[in-house]
Amino acid sequence: MDLKQIKELMAAMKQADIKKLTVKQKGGEELHLERSDEHPPVVQTQMAYHPPVYPAHPPAFREHAHAAPAKAAAEEPAGEKKEGKYVVAPLVGTFYAAPSPDDPPFVKVGDRVNENTVMCLIEAMKVMNEVKAGVSGTVKEILVDNAHPVEFGTKMFRIV
Repeated sequence: MDLKQIKELMAAMKQADIKKLTVKQKGGEELHLERSDEHPPVVQTQMAYHPPVYPAHPPAFREHAHAAPAKAAAEEPAGEKKEGKYVVAPLVGTFYAAPSPDDPPFVKVGDRVNENTVMCLIEAMKVMNEVKAGVSGTVKEILVDNAHPVEFGTKMFRIV
């Protein structure tokens, strides 16, 4: 319901000398209007919010992710496809290669990993989210610099 409709309802309430009005719409939205002679009308809304449903554990790897960091695209010659699978960012946030600045990185180029190996952390809204490899193999490239932002689908590691 937009502001114009609310103002029309308020004018109709005044004209008909109605003190309270509740309008319920499909989708769970409710509008409560109440007027008094001493104060301007009070407007309250209640909307039904249905959050989107995401899988509990989105896949951590894909053959070809849609978004790639600029430096990875610049290093890859046109037409040349690198072998392996990519671990991609499952959410938007800040990439961290280690659990803290004083600790060694979770993985380095040349390390063997399995599906459950923690590859990095992505901080989103002050929450540290572990990203697991999701595939077995050897880390061939780390495509994101520490403490840099990543978007959903950004290629972070190449595993062969």
